[in-house]
Amino acid sequence: MARAARSGSRADTALVSTCALLALLATVLPLPIRDAIASSLRRTVVAPLLALQQRAERARTAFGGHDVLAARLDSLALRNAQLGDLADENVRLRGLLSLGRQLQWGFLPAEALHGRGMGDEHVLVLTRGSEAGVTPRSAVVAPAGLIGQVTTVDPRSSLAILWTHPDFRASAMASDGTAFGIVRPHLGEEPERSLLELRGVAFRDALTPGTLILTSGLGGVYPRGIPIGVVMGEVTTSEVWSRTYLVRPAVYPPDVNNVMILSPERVSSGAMDEVWSSVARADSAARGVAASADSLARLAAMAAAHRARQMDSLRAVLGLPDPADSLRADSVASTGGSAPTATQRRDSTRRVP
Repeated sequence: MARAARSGSRADTALVSTCALLALLATVLPLPIRDAIASSLRRTVVAPLLALQQRAERARTAFGGHDVLAARLDSLALRNAQLGDLADENVRLRGLLSLGRQLQWGFLPAEALHGRGMGDEHVLVLTRGSEAGVTPRSAVVAPAGLIGQVTTVDPRSSLAILWTHPDFRASAMASDGTAFGIVRPHLGEEPERSLLELRGVAFRDALTPGTLILTSGLGGVYPRGIPIGVVMGEVTTSEVWSRTYLVRPAVYPPDVNNVMILSPERVSSGAMDEVWSSVARADSAARGVAASADSLARLAAMAAAHRARQMDSLRAVLGLPDPADSLRADSVASTGGSAPTATQRRDSTRRVP
């Protein structure tokens, strides 16, 4: 064992001495001779190392490009999601501004807070109270239509019941004024629990599906002309001299974040048919703007996909490995299987008729 260690140390010493002698010799040789020797070494002994370094650089560039592309795609997807939220918020704000412009006076804007306790799904907490002029039995509306009415007023906040509350009632009529009835929540099974009922319609006054239902102005709580919903169909009941209809509501409570509280003076001032018809026209224009934003988002997504295809084509031309294939090969190798490469997948896709 000691003899083998001594022979190994002698060999190492001889190798170091030889390398030092060659390095010293290379420093004193003329420049043309040194260049010729270096060129011959690059073509013969060092050629595999240079090829390995070149492949490593290409792989590093490919992985870096994949990370940059993935980051760009993630940023684009995030911007698209935020663009959708901003478009929805813009539509809601435009609707509120249009409603305030049409009402002109006699209203208070308020933020609607949804409760999380048992029974709070039928109640909204409004951020306006008696200090701002809110009174009980004030109508609560949104750009799309009726929401409910105020029941309890505090100095800086108030409570309002939604149309889903079992105690909610509103006098209603068809948009053409030919049929009248009372609107109340439909207390059936889910998903019909999210609908309304129009009860007490005279038997001779048949309504067709799609008829718009508005507040009639009777009772002094809700002014005439606020949209309530659209008739879906007739419900069979035990009543003989009246009809009952299911109504799809114009406003769904989970979608409500901002509302308008109407003052009693504004309610008693007259009908509001023209108010909501103007709001509907403004809402259609806002939806057109939102649709344009969606189109721009789709174009951006198509551009990102085109850049990804260009990156794949560039890798194919340069012979660079696909990072996704490398990761997939590693995962398959760990399970003992094999996976097709990107070129094989493209060939198989191209063969599909």
